[in-house]
Amino acid sequence: MAGKILLVDDDEDIIELLTYNLKKEGYKVKSANNGLKGIEKAASFMPDVILMDIMMPVLDGIEAGRQIKEDPNLKDIHIIYLTARAEEFSEIAAFEAGADDYITKPIKPRPLISRIKAHFRKGFDKNNEEDILDIGGLVINRLNYSVKKEDGEEIVLPKKEFQLLFQLAKKPDNVHSRTELLHKIWGADVYVVERTVDVHIRKVREKLGDNVIKTLKGLGYMFNSK
Repeated sequence: MAGKILLVDDDEDIIELLTYNLKKEGYKVKSANNGLKGIEKAASFMPDVILMDIMMPVLDGIEAGRQIKEDPNLKDIHIIYLTARAEEFSEIAAFEAGADDYITKPIKPRPLISRIKAHFRKGFDKNNEEDILDIGGLVINRLNYSVKKEDGEEIVLPKKEFQLLFQLAKKPDNVHSRTELLHKIWGADVYVVERTVDVHIRKVREKLGDNVIKTLKGLGYMFNSK
C-alpha cells in the first residue's frame, strides 16, 4: 500500500471523488464529515496524511488541525487543507494551525495526488545528518522532536517548527533566506507564502526565547549559537 489517508470534508461528492482516485493509487482511505469526527478518526486510523476542508459543521478544519498538531501522538501527521477560501488570511491561519500544505478548490485529482506523493517523499535524511544537536544552550533531538534547555526544561515543538529550528541550528551563524527555508521545510513543489516562515519563527521564539533566532533585515534568519 502507498500509505494511509484520512479525508475530512462535509461534501459527500468530494469524499466520493477523492476516495475513488486515491484508492486507485493504492492508498488506504477513510473519511469523516466534520472536524470533531476527523480528530477521532485520526486517533484510531493514524493516517500518514489528512486532507481536510476548512469550513465544516461541529468543528471547523482550522481548530481540528490545531488540536491534531497539539496531540503528541498525532503531531507528525501531514495536514493538507482543501478549501474554497483563497484569501491570504485564511492561508496564514491554516499554516499557523500547523498545516503542511494548502490547496484551493475545485480539486483536480491528478495534481492533488502529485502533491500527496511529494509529502510522502519528505522527511529528514537520517543517514546523512546528526540526530542530536547540542548548541546554543539547547539540545535539539530529531529522534523525538524535542528541545531541551540548559535548565532541563523540555519542549516539544510541532513538526514544522521543529524542522525549521533544526534546519537553522545544523548550520549555525549562517544566514538562511525565506525562500531557502520554504524549499527545505515545505518543499519546492508546495506553494506557501513567504510570511509562513515568519509565523513559524515567531512561534519558535515564543517558546525558546527571542535570542535563539536572529533576523537579518532583507536577508533572512540565522540561528544564534552564542
